[in-house]
Order: sequence, then C-alpha cells, then structure tokens
Amino acid sequence: MKAKLSFLPSLARICLAATTGAALLAISAGSAAQAPANNPVQPNDRRPFLAPGARTSDDPVRIPRKPVAETGPELVIRGGRLFDAVSGGVRPATVVIQGNRIKAVLPPDATGWGADARIIDAAGKTVMPGLIDMHTHVTYPDRATPIDEQASEGGGTLRGQRNLRYFLESGFTSVRDLNGVSNAPFLLSEWSAAGMIPAPRVFAAGWIITGTGGHATERPVSPSHGPDYAKEVDGPDAWRGMVRKAFKEGASVIKIASHFAPDEVRAAIEEAHLLGLKVTCDCETIYTEMAVDAGIDMIEHPLPRSDAAIAKMAKKKIAAVPTLQVYQNLLDRAGGFYGSTSRRFTMTSQGNFDEFKKMKAAGIVMGIGTDTIGDASLMVPNSYIAELKWFVRGGYTVTDALKAGTIVNARLLDMGDELGSIEPGKLADIIIVDGRPDENLDDLARVEHVIKDGKWLIEGGALVTPRHVSQPLVKPSPPADVK
Repeated sequence: MKAKLSFLPSLARICLAATTGAALLAISAGSAAQAPANNPVQPNDRRPFLAPGARTSDDPVRIPRKPVAETGPELVIRGGRLFDAVSGGVRPATVVIQGNRIKAVLPPDATGWGADARIIDAAGKTVMPGLIDMHTHVTYPDRATPIDEQASEGGGTLRGQRNLRYFLESGFTSVRDLNGVSNAPFLLSEWSAAGMIPAPRVFAAGWIITGTGGHATERPVSPSHGPDYAKEVDGPDAWRGMVRKAFKEGASVIKIASHFAPDEVRAAIEEAHLLGLKVTCDCETIYTEMAVDAGIDMIEHPLPRSDAAIAKMAKKKIAAVPTLQVYQNLLDRAGGFYGSTSRRFTMTSQGNFDEFKKMKAAGIVMGIGTDTIGDASLMVPNSYIAELKWFVRGGYTVTDALKAGTIVNARLLDMGDELGSIEPGKLADIIIVDGRPDENLDDLARVEHVIKDGKWLIEGGALVTPRHVSQPLVKPSPPADVK
C-alpha cells in the first residue's frame, strides 16, 4: 500500500521541543526549580521558558514570534537518496515542505500532497541538509577593493551580498560570520532572515573583541585589521560591556581573541552566557588554556596549544573548529606567520595536523569552517571540500565528515533542534546534489538545487529571483473631477 500524507504541522514541533528533556517539562509545568539535579536549567538556555512548539526567531537568541499557519502549496522532493545526517545512513525517500518547514519525510512512492504542489524530481540524486560553514568573513575586502574603501560599511555589505550568493549557489544554507566591517555582518544577517536577499542564514559575531593591541589590532594598523573590524577593550567591565553591545547590535555568537587577562575573559564569557550566546575564541598558546578555564564554548583554528589545554577541552566538552585548509593555504603562499605580535609561534603543516589528531583522539567535537577572507570567498566550495578531506585524512569517515558539516555544525551553532538534518518540524534548508557525496566528497561541487527556509532559490545550479510584485495604489486612477 502506498503511504498517504497525513500530518499535523504543530505535532512534530511539539514532539521536537519535548526532546529537550525533563527540564523543559518541569518549566512548562510552571517552575524552573522543579528541574532535576541531573539535568539543570542552564543560564544560557531560554528554551525551557518557552511553551512547547512556541515560534521564535530562527537563531540562538530565540525571540518569541507571533504564531503563523504553515500554508501555501507544498514543495515535494521526490525519489532522491536521502542522507540522514543523524544516523549517517542513506535511503530512498520523498520530502514534503510547506511554508518554511519540513512537513514530512515519506517513502519514495508516497502520494497525497495537493494538486498545486511543486515537484522536484530527485531520482538518482542525493538529498541532504544544507551545508553549514562555521567560520566565514564575507564582508572582508579582497584584491579588487581600493584601499580607501576597505573600511566602508557600504562596500562591505555589497561584497558580503555577492559572497553570500556564492555560498548559496554552492549549497550553503547557513554561515557563521566571525567578524567583518562595521555593522555590515549584522545588516546581512537581518536581511537574509527577512528573506530580502538571496543568501544563507548569517549567524553573525559582528566584530572581534580583544585587549588593546590584541589579534587584528596590532601595529601597523590597516583598514581591514583595525577599529572597524575589531574592538579593543581593557578590564572586565569593558569586556562585559562590549559583549552587551554586540548582543544589542544583533550578534548570535560572540567572538573573542587573545590577548586578554583571566578576569577579562571570564567576564566576557559569563556575560555572553547570561545573554544566551555561545563564545568562540581565536586563541593561541597560553591564552587557549586561559579561555578553557574560563568556560569558553569553542576554540578556532589550529593555533598552538598545550596537551594540558587539549585534555581540559575534552573534559569540559569544549568544541573546536580547526580550519586546517586556510592555514595550509597560508603556509603554501607565505611559509608561515611573520611580523605579527598576535602570532608569536612557529606553525607548520605537520604541527597543525598533529594538533588536530590529538583533539580527535581526545574525543573533542569538531566542526567544519573555512575562515574565508577576501579572495578566499571566490574559492567556495573548493575550500570547504578540502577541509572535509583534511578531516578524512585525520581519521574521519566520509560520512562522519558530512555529519560534521551539517548536524554537528548545527549543534555548535546552538541550532541543532532547527537545522542540520532533514526531519519533520525542522526548518526546510535542503540541497540536492547530482552525485553521491557520502561516497565521494568531490560530488559536493555538483549542487543542483538549494532550498533555504522553504524557498527554492537555486534551480539547476542558477539563482532564481522571483519577480517583484507591485503594490497597489490607494486610488489606482486620477480622481474623476480632475480636468
């Protein structure tokens, strides 16, 4: 018997929300104090204070939104190979989307959707969650940017929109942007969330927070490494205040960088967690362990750190985004870091890879990020595929590397309940690949269709922009008494 489509849109979201555990049930019953001791309510998690299935902004801040009905014609992806990012398995399936959410995942021969449904024939192709890049800088200047425009917010916004299109075409439905020029990353995040530009979701830090003379602020100051890109603050109160300012401007993650003092990094992390945001650190050498001791959530890059720091990361379940490929690119071009007071160490390909292998052996969760700066945005998706291959060389299976780029990255974004896998109730961020990327990572360069937030934005590899619908005038013709 063929499966028939029968689904209550709110049911999956209620079930999904219920999986947050006993703490959620205790809160929805009326008291945070009722949460059991083995599953305490964390100060950085607002979800227990929301009713099951409540609609919120699609970011870690979780701002309540007015409920809306999922209406309109369905979008049906029929007959593809579905990559299950949770289990790592592949099976034939049909996916039904309504509004901006996944309505159902059905057997390949299912029927039952409306006569007005749009159908995508995915036979022989792989249907999988949209890719997530955990480390981008889409507004940064490139070689085509005049020196006097490098600190321009307008120029950065335009570059960012162009670069986000490249990401979208390549199958990325979310990027985490870890600093850019002035307010540009926040503007792009807002416009993407509102559907006003064709772009992946942008989870923006906005700027780097560092101590005076820290990373990206050292002399000689350049337009792309100065006050329009990084904020120098001194003292725990100032660090706390800059975190609050980033939150006010629209940050969905906080990025800090060495150098700092122990009381400064503790203040920043504590404040971010109270506001409900994760904190990641561009840290090196002694500062990595300092950030780990202070309760950091993630460490970026393969910058040197001690074995003790790695052990502490594993014990405290602190994640890593190693960005091996971008540093290999640096070594290929320049041979190493030279002339920087925030990079006072020797870096080699083997040293970076050894550090990666130590983190994997310790059981540290690692996400996929490219650290695309400047002309590196023109290398999408090659840089991302290369990063996945580094993971495979370091002991990951191809399947586990793809999971790192989807569901693991979503969890590191604090969005694992909404993104990263194709499940009923989740946001409809889906790509269709002409190939089998679960067997051959190079097939990720053959993305044919991209659906982001339920909108079919890339069709046959090309961006499709719906025509503007002209708004009616209050009175469509001149008054009758006008002569």
